[in-house]
Amino acid sequence: MSATPYPGGCHRRYDVIIVGGGPAGLTAAIYTTRRELKTLVITMDIGGQALLAKNVTNYPGFLSISGVELMQKFYEQASKSGAEFKFEEVVKFEERSENGKRYFVVKTKCAEYEAKALILAFGKTPRSLNCRGEKEFLGKGVSYCATCDMPLFAGKTVVVVGGGNSALEAALYGSEIAKKVYLVHRRREFRAFEKTVDEAKSRENIEFVLDSVAEEIKGEQFVKSVVIKNVNTGETREIECDGVFIEIGSEVKKDVVEGFVKLDPAGQIVVTNSCETFYPNSDEIRKGVFAAGDVTSTPFKQIVVACGEGAKAALRAANYLQAEG
Repeated sequence: MSATPYPGGCHRRYDVIIVGGGPAGLTAAIYTTRRELKTLVITMDIGGQALLAKNVTNYPGFLSISGVELMQKFYEQASKSGAEFKFEEVVKFEERSENGKRYFVVKTKCAEYEAKALILAFGKTPRSLNCRGEKEFLGKGVSYCATCDMPLFAGKTVVVVGGGNSALEAALYGSEIAKKVYLVHRRREFRAFEKTVDEAKSRENIEFVLDSVAEEIKGEQFVKSVVIKNVNTGETREIECDGVFIEIGSEVKKDVVEGFVKLDPAGQIVVTNSCETFYPNSDEIRKGVFAAGDVTSTPFKQIVVACGEGAKAALRAANYLQAEG
């Protein structure tokens, strides 16, 4: 399918548009291009949440590899296979028809693109604490990516908020770089793997602050402290620190797909075993629209699972396009 210019030179037509540049989206791009489908990947970054993994030790073929390095390999393979990339933010999806044939329009903040099929694979975005000072000090000591920003706090004091694997891994990583790490969690029990929790407890420079939440992040030009509140007693304490790493999970940016495909109560895209989507509030399959990876209701949020789902979505999209002629 040849690219067609739009007034202004920014409108193009493709066989498949993939939204998302994480493991699912990049794998889908490798498979669609191998089927000789003209493919565009629209994404804000390359790698998604996989970039946050300092060491990936459960991806087949690698005993250990950083998330950044693994995603770079995915990107290079997808690019060499012929996928095009646009680093833009998607704001809206539309379905239209021409001569009895359906097609889809993907609108970004600066352009519009058309495709016969869509693969939604934009993953999730970090969840916010919604505490005072969080937005004000973002990039000034507040971070959602320990892998990216922890090296900036070498020899300093940091606070990690959360109780899952990402939080415990951020604390462990921080203990190798920072002078002191405070791990703040609203409960006593952790959602992280027991082995990871035990490892964190063995580090002398990690202090656990349990049954507690971050009430306020304070500072001047940069972060200087965090006000912590005990959820049982109501007592507060102020921890002096240089950085705050928020690791409380992520969520689907559902506003862009709400009303376009069916979502579950958690805001995830509901899919069939073949990665097909449904019309909103319906059990009718939305032909031509597929979804894969963490953005979907698939229960296991792992890189290798996202890759498999991305491959399935791509193959299903190829079969759909072949059937549509």
